[in-house]
Amino acid sequence: MPLILVSMYPGRTKEQKDEFAKAVTDAAVNILKTKAEHVILVYDENQKENWFQAGKQL
Repeated sequence: MPLILVSMYPGRTKEQKDEFAKAVTDAAVNILKTKAEHVILVYDENQKENWFQAGKQL
């Protein structure tokens, strides 16, 4: 059962998230040879001030 975690800034619409989830699910089914009902995708939306790279805030 693939569990796919997507971290991103808030602000995408429900339609964008739905479309992305469908595309990722389709890719998982084709590449991982699993069933769509076994694919779980979780969005983790965090404010930009919580993102850091190389010790510096993005």
